[in-house]
Amino acid sequence: MQMIKNYINGELIEPISGTYSNNYNPSTGKVYSLIPDSDEKDVELAVKAAETAFPSWSVTPKEERSRILLKLVSLIERDLHKLALAESTDNGKPVKLATLVDIPRAASNFHFFATGILHDSTEAHLMEDKVINYTIRQPIGVVGCISPWNLPLYLFTWKIAPAIAAGCCVVAKPSEVTPMTAYLFSELCIEAGLPKGVLNIVHGFGHKVGSAITAHPKIPAISFTGGTATGAQIAKVAAPMFKKLSLELGGKNPNIIFADCDFENALKTTIQSSFANQGQICLCGSRIFVERPIYEKFRDAFVEKTKKLVVGNPKDEKSNLGAVVSEAHMNKVLSYIELAKEEGGKILAGGHRIILDGDLSEGWYIAPTIIEGLSFDCRTNQEEIFGPVVTIMPFDTEEEVLAYANSTQYGLAATVWTENLTRAHRVAGKLQSGIVWINCWLLRDLRTPFGGMKNSGVGREGGFEALHFFTEAKNVCIKIA
Repeated sequence: MQMIKNYINGELIEPISGTYSNNYNPSTGKVYSLIPDSDEKDVELAVKAAETAFPSWSVTPKEERSRILLKLVSLIERDLHKLALAESTDNGKPVKLATLVDIPRAASNFHFFATGILHDSTEAHLMEDKVINYTIRQPIGVVGCISPWNLPLYLFTWKIAPAIAAGCCVVAKPSEVTPMTAYLFSELCIEAGLPKGVLNIVHGFGHKVGSAITAHPKIPAISFTGGTATGAQIAKVAAPMFKKLSLELGGKNPNIIFADCDFENALKTTIQSSFANQGQICLCGSRIFVERPIYEKFRDAFVEKTKKLVVGNPKDEKSNLGAVVSEAHMNKVLSYIELAKEEGGKILAGGHRIILDGDLSEGWYIAPTIIEGLSFDCRTNQEEIFGPVVTIMPFDTEEEVLAYANSTQYGLAATVWTENLTRAHRVAGKLQSGIVWINCWLLRDLRTPFGGMKNSGVGREGGFEALHFFTEAKNVCIKIA
């Protein structure tokens, strides 16, 4: 059985405690590797390594930093299939999804920031009386990056790439539920020649490792992606310490379908935006609102297509959905389906656990589920489920659906389907969402800011917003004699 190790000061080492916890394969429900049960002592070791590396790395020419990061890109691309299989085994998602989306995006993250630092610029302002102000940006120091389990390497690299590119050193914690690709990535860092201490990966539980990173006085910035409740706890600890915070949190995203939409395109994409990665993407459209003239037609076609989706072995090319990430998460999702029934919902498709044959019989599989007949403000429509479960309901007016869409505590993303250009702009402007997709979904330009409103987070990731988060801006004012 493989034993995952921490990556500290350029070396793969065991946790100081010498203890490990089980890591499960969601498709079988069985333990397949062991993860370090690290604690504040391991975090302290990582911080010291990062502190030692920072003076040198922070002044390393950006061309050299770029060269090393681009070497990591080539190694990720070289190991695409190995990493995709590891991601599938660790997370439960289909191998083909990891091959087409997760691992290529991890490479793209590094490529974007490796080249972005070569083109970043600052501002200068000329005042009267021969006074010039210019701005410089300096790496902030040792930063903490905490990433989630749903898109493990994809979102892990989304955080550490801009931090390292900006000249910071990193103490990172991948999710204890899906640690494998972060571990494999640490091996690539050694191969790429990343200087010791620039990136340190400490595996373990949030209440031990995550809390220690958040509270450490030598870490002035925290970038976290995960649940809103955890984000609130991080903010509670970090805010009195005046740390910089980037929090990408939960979502309960509306998918608004007007009668004048491109019906087939909206239908096809809604299948993806509802159930991709078993619905375990913070950007999935879990609340579907359909304008009444096409409601029954769309609902029936959507149910028909959903029932044809194949839930099966993640290694099978024919599988559309794999397993959800853990037994605890499966039980949470199933409990929300029961809640929906109690709230008066009608199950149109799915609504149950799926038991597969043979070695997969103990895996954590859920049928893609569609629920009708719920009020917009019930718990099922207000709370984040984060699984292959969507609700669907009709609407009559634009004002009505905007009220439905904006009714939750979240404001991460929204999707709008309409061929009316004026309506598209008008609705996008009124939606309380950090991201609005018009006639598409999950189409990402890495130059654009990413993040949510309300309880969906604080700050923005992506593009130069991410690079600048990991720096301190300094104004220099010069009076010319």
